[in-house]
Amino acid sequence: MTGKSKDLKDLDLAAIRKRINEVDERIQALISERATIAQQVGVAKGELGSAVDYYRPEREAEVLRGVLERNAGPMRDAEMLRLFREIMSACLAQQEPLKVGFLGPEGTFTQTAVFKHFGHSVRALPFHTIDECFQEVECGAADFAVVPIENSTEGSVNNTLDMFLTSPLKIAGEIELKIEQHLMGKMTGLENIQRICAHEQSLAQCRGWLREHLPHVELIGMSSNAAGARRARDEEGTAAIGPGVAADVYELKIMVNNVEDRPDNATRFLVVGRNLLAASGLDKTTILVSTSDTAGGAGVLHNLLQPLAEHGVSMTRIESRPSRRKNWDYVFFIDIEGHAEESPVREALEKLERTSSLFRVLGAYPKAVG
Repeated sequence: MTGKSKDLKDLDLAAIRKRINEVDERIQALISERATIAQQVGVAKGELGSAVDYYRPEREAEVLRGVLERNAGPMRDAEMLRLFREIMSACLAQQEPLKVGFLGPEGTFTQTAVFKHFGHSVRALPFHTIDECFQEVECGAADFAVVPIENSTEGSVNNTLDMFLTSPLKIAGEIELKIEQHLMGKMTGLENIQRICAHEQSLAQCRGWLREHLPHVELIGMSSNAAGARRARDEEGTAAIGPGVAADVYELKIMVNNVEDRPDNATRFLVVGRNLLAASGLDKTTILVSTSDTAGGAGVLHNLLQPLAEHGVSMTRIESRPSRRKNWDYVFFIDIEGHAEESPVREALEKLERTSSLFRVLGAYPKAVG
């Protein structure tokens, strides 16, 4: 390269960096402007008391869907969504951070789901059980809680379903999280791994990769991936498998990304809160329903679902659970497309309620975005 061409290249690079700096300044000014407007929204609403009074999940879902529609690249949709979620999270936290409970401990996929949905400018509160998550929201110690509801390979989380039989809480959102398992530890190479500690499900989901790459390493099942990560932090020769957040929390380095055998494995989480939401334009409704006699089998279920078919309402999921009222008596959890307060869902649910011995709208909430 001649001196002249090198000078031109350096000049081009300097000009590009100058343009980047100018764009950064505009971005920062616009973020500050957005934060100022968010403060004005708070002033317009008056003294409402806490962050949960300002938070509108249905409005946030509309904004994020707009982000997806406008995104023309080169950034991926997931990255653009993540940036806007963090901006909205930080703007809301000017009033007071939302308190969001989750099924702990720290370093689990449920904590990852919290940050994906709410951003990092929240107070994420780990609780020991799903029951405790519900109880802390009910008493006001947490504004919302995030709990698992189903996995694409393992099926439904029955404990979460059963909580809705007695809890007054409502579903305020859903989160779909791709389950990415990472190998993490403090050692410098795979040859230094003597044992791997992780939840049994995570070990099972990575069995093929482990058999191929670390066939002689001891596999130890733990109560959670977080427990495995803690042990990897404290014990020489021990590595862990789990989400990236576990590496951050327990100061481990990710040695190999995405060691899961099935890249399509995902878990769906629910956000539970104290209030029903307004429509966002692209919603789901979840209902809890039963008849006076569920011993009638398929005929009873057909009659139960008939109002949905009559009004052209699509059902996306149905799950049965013991009602706890008497032996062999069941209730049904049903997810449908649309919002409970909008046609044709409203008319279908009104008819369904008239023919049911038990009927509750558990939530009408925005579909997961991203």
